[in-house]
Amino acid sequence: MLRMVLKYSIITGLCLLFPVFFSGCTTIVPRDNLPILTDDSCGDKVKVVTVPLPVIATSPNEGITAGALSAFLIHNQKDEVYSLLAPQLNYNENFGFTGTVYGALNPNPDRNIEFNLSQSQKKNFDYETRVRDTSFMDGRLELKGFLGWFADGSSRFYGFHAHTPSELETNYTNREITYNISATWFLGRKYYLEIGHRFRSVGIGRGAVNTVPFITDLFNPADVPGVDGFTTNAPRISLIYSTFDSKTLPTFGGYARITFEPTIKALGGAEDYRHYEVELKGFIPHDEGKRFISVFRTMYNQTLGDSDNRKVPFLEQSILGGENTLRGYGRNRFIDNSFLLVNLEERIRLFRWELFNVTADWELAPFVDLGAVMENFEKLNAANFEFNPGIGFRATVRPNIVGRVDVGFGKEGPAVYVGLGYPF
Repeated sequence: MLRMVLKYSIITGLCLLFPVFFSGCTTIVPRDNLPILTDDSCGDKVKVVTVPLPVIATSPNEGITAGALSAFLIHNQKDEVYSLLAPQLNYNENFGFTGTVYGALNPNPDRNIEFNLSQSQKKNFDYETRVRDTSFMDGRLELKGFLGWFADGSSRFYGFHAHTPSELETNYTNREITYNISATWFLGRKYYLEIGHRFRSVGIGRGAVNTVPFITDLFNPADVPGVDGFTTNAPRISLIYSTFDSKTLPTFGGYARITFEPTIKALGGAEDYRHYEVELKGFIPHDEGKRFISVFRTMYNQTLGDSDNRKVPFLEQSILGGENTLRGYGRNRFIDNSFLLVNLEERIRLFRWELFNVTADWELAPFVDLGAVMENFEKLNAANFEFNPGIGFRATVRPNIVGRVDVGFGKEGPAVYVGLGYPF
């Protein structure tokens, strides 16, 4: 799941991209006063950089959000950012006031822990944690885990197929309990085997956007499988080939992945259906200093259930739209049995600047997103493709922190995403 990107997107995006306009302060705090957020590598006296910031963000589904936050960057004795804590209070007309605490711990390049605690007055809440550890078996084994409980009252549904009109826009609350775990083994010669499991229990209720009809006001529940709620219980296996020069923020290399994920009714899934996915990515630097890097991704996803997928839950089908696929549209804008997606970016490092004792690479990233949903690959039609050009603004604190603002343009107008991490 990528919902944490939008829930705490404002924190990292604004902390990294706009601090030049604001003043921060540095204090020395006894390590005993910072349990959990420090360890022995931080020493007895810990440097904490505090950055207060206003909050302004927007997305096609959620609308405008405004508020304030304070980001606390906690350093170790090497003057590296060991952890980040960012409490936030903001207001959105659909959800009222929302209090959020986001935290990230980076004990070393091999281990990363993130958590997000968020509660709104209306509909929305978000309690999530992510763990990534590549220190096992001398780096040959990587373990990842995600656990979340959240509700999103801004969710949208427009119907199925590539040409669903904006006039069919509906709103609902997507309430989920979910986890996703995986283990990835290095097989040698740049090949990897990943085995994982994904679970989600989904409930659908009335949304928080009163100006948009509820999903069943325009659509017959019998025609939208999963609108009464559903459960997914899906093991997963992937074969991966990677020549990336970094596991967290690569600047050179290629990547290929083939994934098979069956949802099994006998294990508690809503129905029997299968996901097939192929993904190709490449990073091509154009100069020795890697100031100019061309990045591409191609992905094909297919969902197969019964003869016409009439029983596959709508949120389990192949979906495009949002901050990591078609950035000119809101999340889940297009749904069908399959999708084909192509993303192209030119990541240009403008300069490297130290601000508030934190060194960041500042990037400009013009991009183009091309994507289409379809019944199957044989029915691929050029007329179904969406063309979303745009521009991205990025700040990177290596080895694993990226803040970004992406502005994409689709047929229904512009979309602005402020987020954590690269889109691909």
